[in-house]
Amino acid sequence: MGLVVFAAALTVFPQQEVTMKISEGVPMIPIALPDFVLRSSSPEARDAAREIHNVLTSDVRYSRVFQPLPAEYYRYIGALDPDKIVFKDWASIQARFLLVGEVKDDSSGRIVFEGKIYDVRGESYVIGKRYQLESGSLRLIAHRMADELMRLYGEKPIFSTKLVFVSNRDGNDEIYMMDYDGGGQTRITYNKVKDYMPAWSPDQRSIVYTSYKKGNADLYIRNIYEGTESLVAGKGTSFSGTFSPDGKKLAFCSSLTEEGNAEIYVLTLADMKTKRLTYNSATETAPSWSPTGREIAFTTDRLGTGSPQIYIMDAEGTNVRKVSFGGNYHDAPAWSPSGDRIAFISRVENNFDIYVLNLRTNQITKLTESNARNETPSWSPDGRHLVFSSNLSGSIQIYSIDYDGANMKRLTNRGENKLPNWTN
Repeated sequence: MGLVVFAAALTVFPQQEVTMKISEGVPMIPIALPDFVLRSSSPEARDAAREIHNVLTSDVRYSRVFQPLPAEYYRYIGALDPDKIVFKDWASIQARFLLVGEVKDDSSGRIVFEGKIYDVRGESYVIGKRYQLESGSLRLIAHRMADELMRLYGEKPIFSTKLVFVSNRDGNDEIYMMDYDGGGQTRITYNKVKDYMPAWSPDQRSIVYTSYKKGNADLYIRNIYEGTESLVAGKGTSFSGTFSPDGKKLAFCSSLTEEGNAEIYVLTLADMKTKRLTYNSATETAPSWSPTGREIAFTTDRLGTGSPQIYIMDAEGTNVRKVSFGGNYHDAPAWSPSGDRIAFISRVENNFDIYVLNLRTNQITKLTESNARNETPSWSPDGRHLVFSSNLSGSIQIYSIDYDGANMKRLTNRGENKLPNWTN
């Protein structure tokens, strides 16, 4: 594990070590993904086989767990017969797993995809899945097959999960959702007013967001697939709503106090009772639940220095302690699914970059390095990736990046896009 420490950065965070692009050093598992066997003569089947293979290969490459073998390796292996796997051939090109796909017609004439995963070293069949192909479902089928691989490794599936975000591509800020890789971008609110700060529920069926539908910043819960929603916080100015890991509570910020400054509250959804957690004359914002639901990270300048920092408190509002030091601006904490890291943004010489604080070692890792404004990080469910917004291209767009600062990828292009949230 190689660490590069930047001495200049240590003057910014004098009490914490800053490193760049920390690599956990676990070798990825080689997997063979040969072209799928086509048992149908229709052009639709041929195109479906190509698209599913391309998306699935991209998913596996993104995983940071499995590594697809180069396509040229397959020249050393004879024609693939899915019914008779010669394991020694695949072992000869260093494949640890083999994923075989077939596209064919079923008895009713419908096109189907069958995927089978084999353990090359163990010379055994592991699992198989069969999907009927429908218009618009090809990417989802590929994502689900990639998720099966992740389950074999004991990981949370991420490829069929969705991101929600804000976009002005249709004239005003509305909520949209998309696949993890930027595909399937779909608008989900039509309020014709500003909608902000969407956040997923744990079951990925609902979001909480802030809307100005009634002329004020209020919190709503929208059930995505039912198309229904309800007002849950309509007093004061309410924003930064986020579901607890069990989905039973909402943490949010609101100016319900007589002083008018933002404080952090928790709403219990079963009885709609609200409890105030913070009592301070400073503005307290950006709550983020720990994976256990026992703690909440947030941003505050409660020392009155004009320098917002990251704090953690117990979920009842007690045991408040500061976890970031130095610098003059830290904000937008996002707790990792593993619970041992918090991503946040920091401003250094008018540049905003994404950093990660390791709560066990008190070490800070810098993920982005650019003359841009990189903001609002959100973790993938497996903790290997983050999404964030940036004006790196000139306009504000959404990007993904790996936990070690590698493989940055732009996900959006139309309009300006911001405030991404990836469910944990």
